Amino acid sequence: MAIQEGKAAPAFRLPDADGNEVSLADLVGRDVILYFYPKDDTPGCTKEACGFRDGWKELQKLGVVVLGVSADSAESHRKFRTKYRLPFPLLSDPDRKVMTKYGAFGEKVLYGKKTMGVIRSTVWIGSDGKVRKHWTRVAKAETHPEQVLEALRSGV
Repeated sequence: MAIQEGKAAPAFRLPDADGNEVSLADLVGRDVILYFYPKDDTPGCTKEACGFRDGWKELQKLGVVVLGVSADSAESHRKFRTKYRLPFPLLSDPDRKVMTKYGAFGEKVLYGKKTMGVIRSTVWIGSDGKVRKHWTRVAKAETHPEQVLEALRSGV
């Protein structure tokens, strides 16, 4: 099932770094930024996570929930979160089922070769549970959090 703006976001339930289950159903009534990234503590993923961290005060004012998702373990997420003082949950999707539902796992081109892997992408889920915006194949991890903030500010 492809993610479509204006349609209901696929349900998910994933553990965070502390073993707590986080589900979309628990977040109804709040805007959610669900961002998918390849690996904890790698250059692009660190820049992206720190960008969301640096915009945290504004995200909080806007009432937005930010959730990072990768296939990394809870222990890896705890280390990453602590090292960079990330104020939002990181969710583990080791079997990549949620990533697949959201179009964040599949074929991609890396250094000219086709491979299967995590596709850096972000989904803005509105308070009604519908997809407001889907950023597919995010090219610049370091500037992407600002793009997300701009969309949130403008409501588009």
